[in-house]
Amino acid sequence: MSELDTTGPALGSPALSGHALSRSALSGSALSDEATTTLREISQRVLWLSAAIVDAANRGRPNTSGVKVGGHQSSSASMVDIMVALWFHELTSEDRVSVKPHASPVLHAINYLLGDLDEKYLPTLRAKGGLQSYPSRLKDPDTVDFSTGSVGIGATAALWAAISHRYVRSQFADAPPAGRFISLLGDAELDEGAIWEAVADPQVAHLGELLWVVDLNRQSLDRVVPDIQIARLQGMFEAAGWQVVTLKWGRLISELFDRPGGAELRRRLEDMPNEEYQRMLRVDSSEVAGRIMGEGGSAQLRALLEEVPSVQLAAAVRDLGGHDLGLLVDTFRALDTTRPTVVFAYTVKGRGLPTEGHPNNHSALLTEAQMQALADASGTSLEEPWLAFEPGTAEGELCRDRGAALRRTPVASPAAVAVPTSLGHPHRKPASTQAALGRLLADLKHDAPEAAARVVTCSPDVASSTNLGGWINKTGVWSVQDRRDWFADDRERVLKWSEVSNGQHIELGIAEVNLVGLLGELGATWSRWGERLIPIATLYDPFVSRALEPWSYGIYSGGQSILVGTPSGVTLAPEGGAHQSITTPSIGLEQPGCVAWEPAFGQDLEWCFLHAMSQVGVPSGTSAYFRLSTRPIDPALARLPEEPTLLERRRRQAIAGGYRVTSHDLASEQVTLVGVGAMMPEVLAAAELLESEGVTAGVVCLTSPDLVFRSWQQRSSRAPGAGGGIVEDLFPSSHPAPLVTVLDGHPHTLSFLAGVRGDRTRCLGVTEFGQSSGLEDAYALHGIDTGSIADAALTLLGR
Repeated sequence: MSELDTTGPALGSPALSGHALSRSALSGSALSDEATTTLREISQRVLWLSAAIVDAANRGRPNTSGVKVGGHQSSSASMVDIMVALWFHELTSEDRVSVKPHASPVLHAINYLLGDLDEKYLPTLRAKGGLQSYPSRLKDPDTVDFSTGSVGIGATAALWAAISHRYVRSQFADAPPAGRFISLLGDAELDEGAIWEAVADPQVAHLGELLWVVDLNRQSLDRVVPDIQIARLQGMFEAAGWQVVTLKWGRLISELFDRPGGAELRRRLEDMPNEEYQRMLRVDSSEVAGRIMGEGGSAQLRALLEEVPSVQLAAAVRDLGGHDLGLLVDTFRALDTTRPTVVFAYTVKGRGLPTEGHPNNHSALLTEAQMQALADASGTSLEEPWLAFEPGTAEGELCRDRGAALRRTPVASPAAVAVPTSLGHPHRKPASTQAALGRLLADLKHDAPEAAARVVTCSPDVASSTNLGGWINKTGVWSVQDRRDWFADDRERVLKWSEVSNGQHIELGIAEVNLVGLLGELGATWSRWGERLIPIATLYDPFVSRALEPWSYGIYSGGQSILVGTPSGVTLAPEGGAHQSITTPSIGLEQPGCVAWEPAFGQDLEWCFLHAMSQVGVPSGTSAYFRLSTRPIDPALARLPEEPTLLERRRRQAIAGGYRVTSHDLASEQVTLVGVGAMMPEVLAAAELLESEGVTAGVVCLTSPDLVFRSWQQRSSRAPGAGGGIVEDLFPSSHPAPLVTVLDGHPHTLSFLAGVRGDRTRCLGVTEFGQSSGLEDAYALHGIDTGSIADAALTLLGR
C-alpha cells in the first residue's frame, strides 16, 4: 500500500477506521465563503510571520560566534493551516495544546496576532531572554501549554495531562473543568517508542477529550520517507480503541476526482511513491500534467488534465487534507468525543515556501530574495515584517475576538497544605528504607490526613514489591471508572486491589516512560488548575536510566514529583547484574530541578521524605529522587540522641544532607569514613575495626550527597551570603583528615569530597557489573566490605 492510500469513504472527506464519517456528517459547513477567505488570509500572514521569525534570528542579528542559529521554516509551514483552523475557530480557553517542537514559530506568530505576545519578542527566537528554540511552558513569554523540545515525549504530555485532570476532578469537587487535550505532532515522531507505550495503556481508550493531529508531511530530517505505511499506523491506533480519521485530499482536487477521468487521476496520484509525488511539486506548473501522465494514462485522463489550466492543476495536486481549512474545521467539529481521536492530516513540508517538498528542506533558510517574494505574496514587507491586521478588517476583528475567547483567568495559588516534619513513631526494629517508606505512607493517612489527601502514588506493575501495599489497601487504586473487585470476598488476599474512581494509586503497565510521563503531569496540576498534588512513583532503581529523559523533560516543564528507585545497587545480591544499579547515584546528583537522597536508616528516610514532600507542588518547589534499599538495618547504629533539642538538630542535619555519627574530639580524628545508604553497617564496622588497631576514625553518614555538593559549591562561590553550610559541619576546615568514601554505586559520585579540604581521598564503590551471590560475597567482590574499607583507611595513613 502506498503512503497516499487510505481506507473508508471518498478521500475528499475524512475516513474513519471502524466508524464511518460520511460526507453527510460534514454537510452544512461551519465556514461561509467569507469566513474561509478570512481564515486563508490569516493563514498566509501566519506563514509569513513564522518564516520571518526564523529569518530575523538568522539574517537580522549579528552573529560573531559563527554558530548557526537555525530554525525550521519548512516544518512550520506544514503546520500552519492545521493550527489556524484550531486557534482561529475550534479551540476554547479550556483546551490545552501540545505543539510539535519544530512548529514553535507558528505558535508564536499566532499568539502575536491574538494579542498574547508583544511584538518586541518576534525578532528574539533563540536569543537570551527571547523566544525559545522549541515551545517552553516556563521559559517562553507567551502562552505555551506543553514544553515539546524532546521529540516524541512532548506529544504524549497532553495524554498524561488528561489523566491528571481526571484524577484531580475525582479527588477535589471544586477543581476547575478542562476542555480537550490536543497534541500536534509530526509523523516522524511516531517512530518514538514512547508514543506507542502511551497509546497502548488501557485507560487511554476512555479519554474522549484526547485529540492528536499528525502532520503527515512524509519527511524526516534527512529524507523523504519512502513508505510510511499509513494503514499500519491506522490499525495500531484503532486496535488501541482510538477513533482514526484520515484527511488525505482537500475539496479542490476532490472536485476533479468527480469528473470524467477523475478516478484514474486519483488512482495515479495515490500510486505514486512519496519521492515521485514530492518531485512533482518542484517542477514548473507546465510540467505537472506530463508528470501525472507518466508513461501511460488514458485519453480520458489526458483530456481532464488538458482542460484544467496548468496553474490550477499545480494548485490541485498540492490540495491535501491538512491544508483545506474548511475541511479541517468541519472535521474537528464532527469528531466523536467518547474516545480518543487521531487525525492523520496529509500535508506538504514547506507548504507555500520555495522549499516545499524538497528532501533537504528541514533546516533550510529562505534567502533574502525568497523572503521578499513571500512578503509580496503575504501583503507585508521586509522593512515592516511584523504588521498585524488593521482593526475593522474581517481578519483584524477575528483576531481580536479569538484572542478574547482564548484568554485565560490566571491560575490561583494552591491552598496551603501542612506536611509534618516527623510522624513521631519510634524506629526500633531493623528495617530497610524501602519498608520504612511503605510504613510512612500507610501511617500518613491517619497521622496527617490533609497531606495524605494530596498524595498520589504510581507504579509500573511493581507496587507490591516496592512496599506500597499498605497505602493501596487504605486508599484504593484509581481508575477512570469503577471496576468490580472479584476478589473482595477472598479472605486470603493480602493486597486489596480495589479499582475505584477516587483511589489514590495509579498503576500502569511495565513502561517506565509512561510512569514518569504521568508523574510530570500530576506534578504540574498546581500550576495548571490550582490543585496541589504530591505525586510519588516507585520503580526498580536499575530502570531509572530508562525513565530519565521523560522525567527530566517533566521537570523542565514545571512538573514536581518524587521518584523512588528501589531496590538499588549490588545490595540486592541474589538478583545479580541484571537488577543492580551502578550509575544512578551520580545521575541523581547531576539532575537539574531535583534533590537526590539516599538515606540509610528508617528515621532518616522519614525526615527526608516528609521534607521532600513539602517541596512538591508549590511555587519554587523541587522534585526529588530517593534511592532506597531492601536491606534491613538496625536503627541503633544511627545513634539517635534522645534529648529533644539534639534530636531536632539531627533532623535538620539529615534534611541538609548528612550528619556525623561519632562524637569523639575532632582534633583526634585520624581518618574520616564517609558512607551512604545501605553501606553504613560496613562503614561503622570498619570504624570499630580501625579503633581496635589504634586508629581514630570519624564517621559521616550522608543522606544526600547532592545537597552536600551544593553546599560545597555555594561555599566556593562569590554569591552574597555564601557560607559553609552543611559541608563545613561535616568536614570542618580546621580539622582536615584523609577520607574514605563508600557507597553502593559508582565511586566517582563522592569524589568531589576530595576538594572540600584538599584531603587525600580513596573512593570505594561499584564499577563493574555484578553477579548473583550472597550479600557478603557481593560486597567483597566489589571491594566495599568492612575489610576493604579498613584497608583503604590504613593505606591512606601509610600503614
